[in-house]
Amino acid sequence: MRSPGTNLSQRRGESAERTALRRPAEPGTEPWLDEKRLLDMDNFVKTLAEAKSKGIHPELAGSVIPQFAANWLSELSGGGGGGGRRSDETPSEGSIAAWMKKRFLVETLVGLLPPEKDSLPCSFLLRLLRTANMVGAEPTCLADLEARVARQLDQATLRELMIPAFSHTCGTLLDVQLVLRLVRGFVSLDEAVKSGAAIAKVSKLLDAYLAEAAIDTNLSLPDFQSLAASLPAHSRASDDGLYRAIDTYLKAHAGTGKEERRELWKLIDTRKLSSEAALHATQNQRLPVRAVMEVLFSEYGKLSRPADWSGSLSGPRSPSGATVELPARCPSKREVIAQQQEIRRLRDDVGRLQLQCHALQVQMDRLVDRKKRGGGIFKWRSLLFKQIDMTEEQDVVSSHTPLVWRKGRPLPARTPTPRWRNSLS
Repeated sequence: MRSPGTNLSQRRGESAERTALRRPAEPGTEPWLDEKRLLDMDNFVKTLAEAKSKGIHPELAGSVIPQFAANWLSELSGGGGGGGRRSDETPSEGSIAAWMKKRFLVETLVGLLPPEKDSLPCSFLLRLLRTANMVGAEPTCLADLEARVARQLDQATLRELMIPAFSHTCGTLLDVQLVLRLVRGFVSLDEAVKSGAAIAKVSKLLDAYLAEAAIDTNLSLPDFQSLAASLPAHSRASDDGLYRAIDTYLKAHAGTGKEERRELWKLIDTRKLSSEAALHATQNQRLPVRAVMEVLFSEYGKLSRPADWSGSLSGPRSPSGATVELPARCPSKREVIAQQQEIRRLRDDVGRLQLQCHALQVQMDRLVDRKKRGGGIFKWRSLLFKQIDMTEEQDVVSSHTPLVWRKGRPLPARTPTPRWRNSLS
């Protein structure tokens, strides 16, 4: 049995380890880190490199690096714009020199990061990646940071992931290509590393990011499709978020063609749409007609499926799991056949409606083509009305003119009927 003195000494030792960063160095001892030695960036880098070579614990290094890195890089502070400033840093410092200094600090910090996963929070890594992109760090440094973030992408938030595009060659406001690389890096991880819950979180995060990025009118359709298809189809339990992103894209890009709308709809699995999303899709005029018909057919399948299994699921079950047969009335063979015929008839009606919609769409395409070639819909309509008027005039003339020729043979002229009967007187 341990004495109270032993427990008290252990507690004192643990508290001493926790406060090693805050107390000054004692005479005759050299703790690996203290505040006096960390007030300067050069001393911080040198001390951290020595501790890393001696095998510092990753969790301890992960708690120290974000805390002291914000003293020299305000972008790394949790508030986004706070952070301290070095005492010897003056506002009159040249912009180019400050820019190069930030770049050196970022690249130095990336080289000192512990390689273990979850040793640093994903929020800090994303802020560091944003700063590295802003100052134009080396490609190897950026690749290392992107690989670290990809391993912890399920811990990211939408606000942290919305990194602006600092490159002048990129036309979009957000760095969509960066997020695409992060998602592909997450997908390429081993199945043992990424769990089902992590994949579900990343899919929701990606759909929310797509809805925000779709507002940008400069976002091209291939970029949107690549980002939406970067996750496998089985990763999304529901396609409501993806449908919202596609609808937002169509709102912001009103000039999207019909074929492009069909390509976007191929990303959606109608079986994964909720009843609310399906109802919105059936009334959405921005979607192609084929998409609306697919949603209707899918919803009909969802309604007919429980009816087919109602007999097997309605009965109570015994503790062993077997269904207990009750003397309740079962549907007769005639009723089952009638239900099957009704389902078959509804399927035929849906198919017939699809064919009619396709025929109407083909006719509309032809009319639009004629209008583009200069004929115009109104010109054909006016020509049709003119032909109808000429036909009516011919009918009126023929009704008042006696028919003299019929099939090449002359007909006797009709004698006009006298208006008044001759008087006998």
